[in-house]
Amino acid sequence: MIFRQLFDSVSGTYTYLIASRQGGEALIIDPVLEKVERYLKLVEELDLKLVKAVDTHLHADHITGLGALRDRTHCITVMGEQTLADVVSMRVAEGDRVAIEGLSLDVLYTPGHTDDSYSFLMGGRVFTGDTLLIRGTGRTDFQNGNPHQQYDSIFNKLLKLPDETLVYPAHDYKGDTVSTIGEERLFNPRLRVRSADEYADLMNNLKLPNPKMMDVAVPANVHVGLHQDEIARKGWAVSATEALALRGRPDIAIVDLREKGEREKHGTIPGSLHAPYPDLLENISAGGMLHELAAATGKRIVFYCAFGERSAMAVQAAQDAGLSTACHIEGGIAAWKKVNGPVAH
Repeated sequence: MIFRQLFDSVSGTYTYLIASRQGGEALIIDPVLEKVERYLKLVEELDLKLVKAVDTHLHADHITGLGALRDRTHCITVMGEQTLADVVSMRVAEGDRVAIEGLSLDVLYTPGHTDDSYSFLMGGRVFTGDTLLIRGTGRTDFQNGNPHQQYDSIFNKLLKLPDETLVYPAHDYKGDTVSTIGEERLFNPRLRVRSADEYADLMNNLKLPNPKMMDVAVPANVHVGLHQDEIARKGWAVSATEALALRGRPDIAIVDLREKGEREKHGTIPGSLHAPYPDLLENISAGGMLHELAAATGKRIVFYCAFGERSAMAVQAAQDAGLSTACHIEGGIAAWKKVNGPVAH
């Protein structure tokens, strides 16, 4: 396995690049905008294909690299379903898995630092974001933070993991790089409390200054979405209402770009084809399934995904590949459900 822990000294942020093998698919956790060139160089050196970029929560101390990595690599951006970020390709919840070739991360909802804080468990490692730090815990006094929720996340989820589980946080300001669940249980001063109320009292009286970047980072991180208006301006988008009228027409092929797990959890547009986003370039190239379908039948390809981000990127790629009638459903299946479009489970 390839595992790299990268550090941004300005914000004290740890970023993690993970792949099952050289030459395979990779994902990155908590990337920092200013370090994107470094990540891409490392991805190239290790002959990896970056397919997913994950943020553990909406950061207040740095601008996320999610948007820049998506624009450069067409990777899928991933955050928890509570996020305020305008458009994230894939939103996950407790019990879901974030998978790439050869690896998968179990999703744990661990709110408290923020209400969209998640941890990700992979084998004997847990990526705790700012929920559990090394000999500390993330502050709970902004972005819908809640010390009682954080107590529950730490004591009833993270500390229930095996003692030898390695703890990899999103930040450290003292030079520590890794800990274990057992170590934190024994030595973390914030965890020497007898109750949730005692923990809340401790956290509510820290009197910390706001992060220096907070007023810049939070608004920037809320707006990381690919601007679907650009695709609409080119005439390559249909609204969910317009898509309703297209469904079932013999000259239309509606194509679902989501992963199998998303389809099972959230349902599909009845009659739609399944062509997962990671296989897009193969499918739209000459000889590929969607290219041949359009060429042989004259059908117009209408892409959709969860919220419209993957499908917007797919339309641009399809147009570049010569599928000149391709379009997508703005807002994805989320918008489709809002207009009461039928959903198959």
